[in-house]
Amino acid sequence: MTEFEKAYALTGMKDVLPPDGAQWEALEAIVRDWLAGYGYLNLRTPVLEQTRLFARGIGEVTDIVEKEMYSFVDPLNNERLTMRPEFTAGMVRAAIEHNILYERPRRVYAMGPVFRHEKPQRGRYRQFHQIDVEALGFAGPDVDAELIVMLARLWKRLGLSDIRLELNSLGQADERAAHRAALVSHLEQHMDVLDEEARRRMYANPLRVLDTKNPAMQAMANAAPRLFDFLGETSLTHYHGLCAMLDDAGIAYTFNPRLVRGLDYYNLTVFEWVTDRLGAQGTVCGGGRYDGLIELLGGKPAPAVGFAIGIERLLDLWSESGGSALATECQVYMVHQGEAARRAAHRLGEQLRDAGLRVVVHAGSTGFKSQFRRADASGAIAAVVLGEDELASGSATVKWLRQDAEASGAQQESIPFDRLSTDLKSRI
Repeated sequence: MTEFEKAYALTGMKDVLPPDGAQWEALEAIVRDWLAGYGYLNLRTPVLEQTRLFARGIGEVTDIVEKEMYSFVDPLNNERLTMRPEFTAGMVRAAIEHNILYERPRRVYAMGPVFRHEKPQRGRYRQFHQIDVEALGFAGPDVDAELIVMLARLWKRLGLSDIRLELNSLGQADERAAHRAALVSHLEQHMDVLDEEARRRMYANPLRVLDTKNPAMQAMANAAPRLFDFLGETSLTHYHGLCAMLDDAGIAYTFNPRLVRGLDYYNLTVFEWVTDRLGAQGTVCGGGRYDGLIELLGGKPAPAVGFAIGIERLLDLWSESGGSALATECQVYMVHQGEAARRAAHRLGEQLRDAGLRVVVHAGSTGFKSQFRRADASGAIAAVVLGEDELASGSATVKWLRQDAEASGAQQESIPFDRLSTDLKSRI
């Protein structure tokens, strides 16, 4: 029999171990409460979708579709499937399939893993996690402004003061078409500075060429025709209406005419919240309006706007800003000696859980000293001790392990079994 080769996590796919899991749970709880404050409800979609959903929704000439998707052919039905690289296309597919916009517009969100085969970097992995928020069926700049204002509230709640907002408008399809023609002409006049990627994209997706990080192309990109200069009255009214609402809310922003986002479905408003604290990959949150996507994916025409936040990056920023969550196994650790005490510990443990306390009953038959070491390591506030004396008297010995929970400075006291739940609940 051959020895089993030790297994490791795949490159770019990271385990989250205790106590870090408590940090994730604390952030997720804050996010759920924040979203509930604005009327957003949870919508969960499968990790696997048909590949054509993303190719059509995201755009075939994008880095995600061309290079980064985890796709395979299902051998059972010869169907090409993809592990979701983002949430929006799947959320829209679900909205169309289940006709959730029939009665009224919807505010929905999702949280979970997404998958992209790219070079792992700080705060971005091949399996990473996103908070995705979508306002489906809403037109006009007021909901665009609401999303940005609610994000500012989240940053404030997490104590993040060095995230700045960049804003642009991509206009409508006819305006982008006019700009596209001018942009292609500009690129053709600068073929000598275009790298291989830019030459490949200049006709299929020229707007993405302006998003280049190649230093040799920066002067050319800066001199390119600006999409914003091609916007008509309706698009400009939408943009200036959004800016007025942000001004009213006291939200600072910077106009960035080269902000295009990496997905093809955006129109009108696009925005990013960025920071200098994460190196080159400084985008914490990005989003915008995608009024044509629902119709593109087979639904009745309806406007929509949304954003996504990278959870790993947000956790990095929150931790650096002093955000933390105490990872404890329990509030009460039951210490016992002898078979009768063990059985009593389990009964009392259930009563304490009925009272809403988190309880660990020691497993095994180790001595008191070893059990107290386990109790201390668990992070418990109190150890409840049961032995022959406690069973005979009908009272548990409670040893307070954290000074802030002690009563009148007492480190240890005796509490009758019938008062144990109420007394501990009132002091923990």
